[in-house]
Amino acid sequence: MSIPAVKKITTKQPNPKNKLMKSTIEEIRERFDKDVERFSNLETGQQSTIDAAISLELITEAAKCIVPGATQLLDIGCGAGNYTLKMLGKLPGLSCTLIDLSQPMLDKAVERVTTQTGNSVQICQGDIRDIPLPENYYDITLAGAVLHHLRNDADWEFVFQKLYTILKPGGCLMISDLVTHDNEKLNDYIWNKYGDYLENLGGKDYRKKVLEYIDKEDSPRSVTYQLNLMQNVGFSKVEVLHKNLCFAAFGGIK
Repeated sequence: MSIPAVKKITTKQPNPKNKLMKSTIEEIRERFDKDVERFSNLETGQQSTIDAAISLELITEAAKCIVPGATQLLDIGCGAGNYTLKMLGKLPGLSCTLIDLSQPMLDKAVERVTTQTGNSVQICQGDIRDIPLPENYYDITLAGAVLHHLRNDADWEFVFQKLYTILKPGGCLMISDLVTHDNEKLNDYIWNKYGDYLENLGGKDYRKKVLEYIDKEDSPRSVTYQLNLMQNVGFSKVEVLHKNLCFAAFGGIK
């Protein structure tokens, strides 16, 4: 298989309504610049992410079922390319557009993805909110562990509307992400259970480190919030594929 040319286009429980100073986009980018290898494990995903491999399989298989004749894939927050690689394993003829804040992540993704597709690979370094994208163009959009970086309701509404607009009719947006719960008591319970999971993995210090990192960097929303938002911006169908504690896989069809 010939390798195509690559084109670049220029300890408190987490709470989506908290008032703490969150990480800036630049701080997030700098962290991911230094963490490429950890995000390059296609089989196991991230250790701190519950059921990462299951969600990866589910959202890509669902996308294949919804759009079996897909030709155009968009992967936002692509990281080292895990979701695109999994998708190419199911639909090998895809042209791929990869978006990420981190250039080292994009470099790693391109290195891996170009060996798996004979079609075009385009890369866009930057924030999904700022990157111009064609309307009614993509068959499948994948968003793996990225939307939780959005901050306020205006951010969420703008991005979901954009992700709807760029899909072809019949196309799908498939999401795997960190989520919260709308009921505060239930949210506290679920996140305490997740803390127990982390503690079993790496001890109390690991639990504290991961939860403090999430509280600083992330602003997740509930599955209900996101499904309602998808319907509000125009998606005709929404589906939940999997949920375990504060991680979920779900999506919408245009």
